[in-house]
Amino acid sequence: MSRLKEKYENIVKPELIKEFNYTSVMEAPRLEKIVINMGLGDAVANSKIIDDAVEELRTLTGQQPVVTKAKKSVSNFKLRDGMPIGAKVTLRGEKMYHFLDKLVSIALPRVRDFRGVSSNAFDGRGNYTLGVKEQIIFPEINLDKIKKVRGMDIVIVTTANTDQECFALLKHLGMPFKK
Repeated sequence: MSRLKEKYENIVKPELIKEFNYTSVMEAPRLEKIVINMGLGDAVANSKIIDDAVEELRTLTGQQPVVTKAKKSVSNFKLRDGMPIGAKVTLRGEKMYHFLDKLVSIALPRVRDFRGVSSNAFDGRGNYTLGVKEQIIFPEINLDKIKKVRGMDIVIVTTANTDQECFALLKHLGMPFKK
């Protein structure tokens, strides 16, 4: 069992139950999945970019990414329906906890001028979205093999019903929110 999952089970869940006065243990919000998405608009001109991004995501998550394709054609961007324009990974279970632990304790502190993540990136239904400007903050990424610095979106989906519950869950799990 990962460090973060143990922390959730033994420390975070009882605190949330006390904080929000839940009657059942199952009411306490928990992590459902983490979706990591890399949008690659420049892949229209060069299809090798997709392979690099897929390889980077595989290295980060230990899981094979899915290549996302354009839903419709946009002539201004020279984009055809069905062209590959991104890659995404959905993490659940043990890998999800491992990735969140790595994100919170290693990757985010490595961001330049880091003062904490925004506390208003909740969607109103208990999910949190975080944008990372460069993939080199993760220790697995080898700087010599990087051709281009790319960002990614990290969506943390929880079972929380409100933003306050989700905020409390992530705060207890160690997410460094701005003061």
